Amino acid sequence: MRALITGGAGFIGSHLAEKLLELGHSVIAIDDLSTGRAANLSAIKNNPKFEFVLDDVRNEATMLLLAENCDMIFHLAAAVGVQLIVDQPVRTIETNIHGTEVLLKVANKFRCPLLIASTSEVYGKSEKVPFREDDDTVLGATHFSRWSYACSKMIDEFLGLAYFQQFELPVVVARFFNTVGPRQSGQYGMVIPRFVERALKNEPLEIYGSGTQARCFGYVGDVVRAIIELMQCPKAFGRVYNIGATEEITIDALADKVIAMSGSKSVKKHLSYQEAYGRPFDDMMRRVPCLERINSMIGYRPTTGLEEILRQVIAEKRKSA
Repeated sequence: MRALITGGAGFIGSHLAEKLLELGHSVIAIDDLSTGRAANLSAIKNNPKFEFVLDDVRNEATMLLLAENCDMIFHLAAAVGVQLIVDQPVRTIETNIHGTEVLLKVANKFRCPLLIASTSEVYGKSEKVPFREDDDTVLGATHFSRWSYACSKMIDEFLGLAYFQQFELPVVVARFFNTVGPRQSGQYGMVIPRFVERALKNEPLEIYGSGTQARCFGYVGDVVRAIIELMQCPKAFGRVYNIGATEEITIDALADKVIAMSGSKSVKKHLSYQEAYGRPFDDMMRRVPCLERINSMIGYRPTTGLEEILRQVIAEKRKSA
């Protein structure tokens, strides 16, 4: 099999590329390196079955050339990270929506199965926990720029499902819930690498808001395995799947755990959202996935708990410090 990965130098994309190569497939990764890093691909850059292309997924001519001889496409390229979304909402909207438009058009031309990476953000401020794929969504007001990301990914989902319904294009939508693990950067607001990086420097761990908001963190290896198996399961096409874990922890407790496991002298420092982002910010208190649908489709269950994830991230960040 020959796979094309957009956002292939990113955190999830690089892990996906490694796994596909390990399984014997050929891989083409495209990335503009705006948030991805070439260093993420250092372990596979000399693999004869791997090719890297530096370009933007919105370049339709390039995508046509790359997709022509591919057997599957994993569309992971997106503007991600709360900090980036707050700071650059125009880039977020344009990158996410137009990039997906191009990928769907190209995939449909060659009848190539396509996985679209979406996000738990689409559930918005819903308080119906756990979140199920067919639940209603509850977005905040449009003057909160964070919801532009959720809305752009909802449009991606609508487009993907429309191509499945209207053109019978094999499309799978994967809603990721706080995917974490080695190689993830804290630069754009991802909380675990941000906490670990500061803890290893004995700097204050900045907690935005009350710290009582709770999240579930899914291991990147589990997520990668899930999306590969979904793409190899024809019955999965035309549906949306939550992917993540159900082990819930508050951000305040997460900070305590990072400090303890890293042996840090850091202290916790609470900031208001206004202080953290320089503008009003709308958040949700809990974000827990229901995993029944993906479990029934491919037998997916998370295998790596939060403590093991933290051990890996701490070891990696300590090594690179």
